[in-house]
Formats: sequence, C-alpha cells, structure tokens
Amino acid sequence: MKNFNELKKKLLQDKVTRKAYEELTPQYAIIEMIIRKRLKAGLSQEALAQKIGTKQSAIARFESGKTNPTLSFLTNITNALNGKLTISVR
Repeated sequence: MKNFNELKKKLLQDKVTRKAYEELTPQYAIIEMIIRKRLKAGLSQEALAQKIGTKQSAIARFESGKTNPTLSFLTNITNALNGKLTISVR
C-alpha cells in the first residue's frame, strides 16, 4: 500500500492528470483559506450560512468543491468572516 504522497507523485507524472491538478489548485486554495478562516472564527457551516442568508448545504457544497461559486457568494462569505476578497489578473 502506497502512502498518499507516493500515489500523488506517481499520478502527477501523467501530463493530463498534472494539467487537471494544476487547474484546480487555485479553487481548492480558496476553499482551504475560507474553511480555515471559518474555523478560526469558531463558526459552523450553519452559523456562516445564517450570516450570509443561505443554507448550510450551500456552504457544504462550496467547501467540498462540488459547486462553482459566484463572485457575489465569495464576497458574502469573506465579508461575513471579516476578510477581504482580492482578485488579481497578471
């Protein structure tokens, strides 16, 4: 049985898999940052959902990467967490 890092290294040797992984990296980085900020604030998914006027299931879908959030949704979440959403195009 291989550990996760060994498996990941092997899978990323495939060009198609590596490209897909790299394309998803920014999305999952945003999700990870928001989850960390939510937990640091001591908020459950339900509490965050109430703060932005949505359902807990919407937060769960976002945090699991199963939905493509709108800019408005991301702005609402970051504002509720006293954060700032900054977008940069280089």
